[in-house]
Amino acid sequence: MIQLTRLNGQPIMVNSDLIESVETTPDTVITLVSGNKLIVRDSMDAIQSLIIEFKRKIYGSSA
Repeated sequence: MIQLTRLNGQPIMVNSDLIESVETTPDTVITLVSGNKLIVRDSMDAIQSLIIEFKRKIYGSSA
């Protein structure tokens, strides 16, 4: 799980395996496989880095 920040400043933990897409419109919108959408303060690049860091912790540095 990765920690992101909602627009109101509240932290939210998101299961990165359930993220279908991330887009900037100009807010960052995360669409989950369920169809739910989250709008967060974090940039698309920051989210990508968090997911890579999380996967490396779980699967090792080859992920």
